[in-house]
Amino acid sequence: MKINVEEISTLIKKEIEGYKSVLSEEEVGTVLDIGDGIAKIHGLNNIMAGEMIEFQDGTIGLALNLEEDAVGAVILGDYLHIKEGYSVKRLKSLLSVPVGEELVGRVVNPLGEPLDGLGPIKTTKRRPLEIIAPGIAKRQPVKMPLQTGIKAIDSMIPIGRGQRELIIGDRQTGKTTIGIDTILNQKGTGVICVYVAVGQKASTVASVVERLKAHGAMDHTIVVTTHASDPAPMLFIAPYAGCAMAEEFMYDHKKDTLCIYDDLTKHANAYRQLSLLLHRPPGREAFPGDVFYLHSRLLERAVKLSDSMGAGSLTALPIIETQEGEVSAYIPTNVISITDGQIYLTPKLFASGVRPAVDVGISVSRVGGNAQIKGMKKVAGSLRLDMAQYRSLEAFAQIGTDLDKATQRQLDRGARLVEILKQNQYHPMLVEEQIVIIYAGTHGYLDTIPLNLVKDFESDLLNFLRHEMKSILNGIRNTKEIDNEEELKSAISQFLERFIQTRNIKVESRK
Repeated sequence: MKINVEEISTLIKKEIEGYKSVLSEEEVGTVLDIGDGIAKIHGLNNIMAGEMIEFQDGTIGLALNLEEDAVGAVILGDYLHIKEGYSVKRLKSLLSVPVGEELVGRVVNPLGEPLDGLGPIKTTKRRPLEIIAPGIAKRQPVKMPLQTGIKAIDSMIPIGRGQRELIIGDRQTGKTTIGIDTILNQKGTGVICVYVAVGQKASTVASVVERLKAHGAMDHTIVVTTHASDPAPMLFIAPYAGCAMAEEFMYDHKKDTLCIYDDLTKHANAYRQLSLLLHRPPGREAFPGDVFYLHSRLLERAVKLSDSMGAGSLTALPIIETQEGEVSAYIPTNVISITDGQIYLTPKLFASGVRPAVDVGISVSRVGGNAQIKGMKKVAGSLRLDMAQYRSLEAFAQIGTDLDKATQRQLDRGARLVEILKQNQYHPMLVEEQIVIIYAGTHGYLDTIPLNLVKDFESDLLNFLRHEMKSILNGIRNTKEIDNEEELKSAISQFLERFIQTRNIKVESRK
């Protein structure tokens, strides 16, 4: 058989030409327009939404808008050196981040690149930035408490592992402090924490990291940070990146995890900026129509997995900043409707010295007592009732009218309960110690103590129990309930007499 060399070479040339044309249309495109971190690209005909792309200088981008004749992509990183005419190639993979134990204790950006100067992160594992949240069959009810160490929250607004609890309030009311205290309180519990700073000042993030290091909390924490000067695309992907890093421990290591998103208001604003630059139609408050889905697909990934899935959990504490307490604005109402309750902080309480400035009247946990141990559930019921009665009578007291003795007793007790719920920042408290001091308050042991000595009484009582009555605290810690109430009553009464004598409190001052 005679081989026709010319015919074969013609066929090969045609195949090569065809291959080049397919490659140029499907795999490689050209930048048509660039500006404000957004690139318009021609030629990527088969690209997927959310697919990663790479510019000719190595910069990574993310395809978001798939139009008929062009692709709208956001650039993850510095975009100032990218010019029109640059070539862009598909990476044929969705955006993913490095994950694993190597990230614990590190400060990284949303792409998993280290920012702490401690060298490269040596991990080969990656997880996609976005996944479909687990369905009902893969979940179980939230019933195991996640202790924040904050008396007002653990007693009246309990958080369970796998819950989504919103922290909402105006600026400078202590929202971040609650998140940081919760991370500090997870020391020794095996819970892996991820703190996501979205568009925060670099100095603020640095102080948070220093605080975590000072308390030894970086040993179980990953900090994912974007600064206020970072491009909007980095702010947009930050919460998803933090969630993916936590999910590695939940799914593969069967651990309990905690994600704090600080804050989703800046996240929504960054997404609005991207959407407007991509020429998506604006809706209410100029946010795009899918801004609800932006947060719902993130927060729905918080879950307590079923036993067959390993029983791990991801607890989400999103933070929302309000303007002048306006909780009926677009983003706050969206996130309130997605979450399982909210911790509402008010400037009025903060200014009056009630810190944490939690308004227990309108704060709520939709998991409720299911996320409390028996001992706390027992003392918290009467605490909430006493606080409600105090708030309703407080208005009458301000008028200055004569009050009967029963009303005055309720007001005095309420004032003392407010005092014991005050707590210094970065000082989370063990749950057994919370139970003891709340028990003392709700059972009238503080009624004889002047208001200015309540904090001294609390610290001295806990020191007394730690050193002389260890069995009481150990019993509550081990059994999760007040197993010997008579012993507790006797110990508090014994200490109360000693405190009255040493502080020269006059017996006549008793109510």
